[in-house]
Amino acid sequence: GEHVLVVDDMPEQRIVAAGMLENLGYKVDVVPGGEAAVTWVQENRTDLLLIDMLMDPGIDGLETYRQVRAMRPHQKAIIVSGFSETDRVASALALGAARYLKKPYTLRELGTAVKQALSVSTEA
Repeated sequence: GEHVLVVDDMPEQRIVAAGMLENLGYKVDVVPGGEAAVTWVQENRTDLLLIDMLMDPGIDGLETYRQVRAMRPHQKAIIVSGFSETDRVASALALGAARYLKKPYTLRELGTAVKQALSVSTEA
């Protein structure tokens, strides 16, 4: 019954991620970018954000997570990217993102990452 918000600028990536998450039993919403995610989080609650690191146009995954954490300091997130881990990914992890997941990921990899991220306490 947990809820995941998928944040990705690529429509096909949103569809794939949402389908996988729904297959795993999660409730899912999708938004097309960082600004939309920030607006969505202002009006709604979610257990986990699945945030693409590189989004164009607009703010990237790190800035999206910074703005969300300013509103919801304990918000859990997984950062995803089709590229190798970068300094910005490391910064998002230091900010509190639970995991980095490289695209393309399998259903098993996504399921394991989501389960681990949701089990981490962020209220320490």
